Amino acid sequence: MKFWLSVIALIFFVLVSPFFGETIFGISDVNSYIFQNLRVPRTLLTFIAGSSLALAGMSFQALFRNSLATPYTLGVASGASLGVAFYIALGLSFSLIGFSGAGIFALIGSFATVLLVYLLGSRKNKLHMNTVLLTGIALSMTFSSLILLIQVLVREMDAVRIIRWLMGSIEVVGMETPLNVLPFYVIALVYLSRRPLELNLLSMGDDIAQTRGINIHNLKIQIFLMTSFLVAGVVSECGPIGFVGMIVPHFGRIIVGHNHKRLIPFVAVFGGAFLILCDLISRVFFADFLLPVGVITSLFGGPFFIYFLLQKKRD
Repeated sequence: MKFWLSVIALIFFVLVSPFFGETIFGISDVNSYIFQNLRVPRTLLTFIAGSSLALAGMSFQALFRNSLATPYTLGVASGASLGVAFYIALGLSFSLIGFSGAGIFALIGSFATVLLVYLLGSRKNKLHMNTVLLTGIALSMTFSSLILLIQVLVREMDAVRIIRWLMGSIEVVGMETPLNVLPFYVIALVYLSRRPLELNLLSMGDDIAQTRGINIHNLKIQIFLMTSFLVAGVVSECGPIGFVGMIVPHFGRIIVGHNHKRLIPFVAVFGGAFLILCDLISRVFFADFLLPVGVITSLFGGPFFIYFLLQKKRD
């Protein structure tokens, strides 16, 4: 009962969140435009992004059996950031099929990173998770160094644009951007929702999963590709918003336990609600500064990360 009450409360918060902020009521057409083309699309995109990052973090933590794994562990965000850095450095400006040029370059960088990690981390059609993890970390560090090099070489204004994108923000006008990300989210959500038992067994260990008749190698490849493409879709539109994928799954396990049958729906809803809350703090209390939401999540995530490490040390 407490589980469903929590989910209902989170959904209610998501539904009423577009009404928070400066007043939207009145007879002016301007207020109607702001609500329909700014507030609602922003709330929808924020929910999808937060929910996607939380689900990806939960999946990677089960996949690696590592409670500190995040959606960016495999370097997908760094690949996307490098793509955007190249886009800005080249002075390009275009859009294609509803995607901005920066988003397209981010997707290319993300997909290239996923492919590279898969090729380097697999042998004989089997995914070796230690190799995948180390490859992702190495690529992430390499791409971060290249991004710094690009920032040094480009004009000062372009360097500022790169830095701002790296902070992670929700900037949307109209429903086009949320609809771009929606297919990635729906496909991943449906896939994960149908595999709570497999995720439970995978988080317990390969031997236990194999004794239950699960093809762990195929399962690992599917989860790796599915969640990586999900993160790629989100990062291409919102930038690398940090800590959501680490905080939310841990909080979900405290509230509903480790069973993924309950954890998946809770994490999906709470992840979106958490990022909406961070975005509300950003645009209501820091409206004059246009503070990116990634800064708020990092402010929450840093202390939580330290607290979690202290708890592990105490245990």
